[in-house]
Amino acid sequence: MTKLFLIGAGPGDPDLITVKAIKCLLQADVILYDALVNEALLNYAEKAQLKKFVGKRYGCHALSQSEINDLIIECAGRYDHIVRLKGGDPFVFGRAHEEIDAATEAGMEVEVIPGISSALAVPASQMIPVTCRGINESFWVVTGTTSTGAISNDLYLAAQSTATVVILMAMSKLEAVTEIFSQYGKAETAAAVIQDGTTPAVKMVTGKVKDIFYRAQHAQLSNPAIIIIGEVVNLCTKHNRSKNSAADGRAVRLAMKNSR
Repeated sequence: MTKLFLIGAGPGDPDLITVKAIKCLLQADVILYDALVNEALLNYAEKAQLKKFVGKRYGCHALSQSEINDLIIECAGRYDHIVRLKGGDPFVFGRAHEEIDAATEAGMEVEVIPGISSALAVPASQMIPVTCRGINESFWVVTGTTSTGAISNDLYLAAQSTATVVILMAMSKLEAVTEIFSQYGKAETAAAVIQDGTTPAVKMVTGKVKDIFYRAQHAQLSNPAIIIIGEVVNLCTKHNRSKNSAADGRAVRLAMKNSR
């Protein structure tokens, strides 16, 4: 029987993938991989007869979700060991269950191999804990954009909590996000934006809710990036904080002034 493996590739660093996932890649006949997967991981799939990019990112979809589902079913007729390689963890905004439903309806067996989510690993890589005794007692992981393209209503609830809030897929709505948090009295709360976390190309800016949009804009940060809002951001190392130099601060203040 054909088996579909949904594998989490981790947050970007190819070394942050599980041993179990590597063993599965070594046996794969087909690899269908996403945009946020480090392509160095494909080197493990020496046996694979097909390695196909099926990624979806903001403004660029190689295949729609229904086309990916159809491709999985099509491959089932020809191959035994099919891998869907997803960035981070398959069950964290990975639409994995849609693919599980399609595969099981087609009579395929399915196994999930969890991965390290960027929501946890990227802050940790910059010395930002999502929880810390005496600062916060919980954390939220929220998508910035729903399936309709609107801002998630959960952000309004998160902005009212004392939790650390990690926001994925929200760079296009960063300014609106900061307005929501400011609306609930969080303008002075520490915030960070980290692009390409855990990779050599990583870029980060820190600041406060009231100015993080301008700091990210000045640093020309873009996707893939995560947003972190919470006082735990202040715990990052002095080395990371130094990236927000006095010169950057002056440029940000000027950008804020010009935007008014």
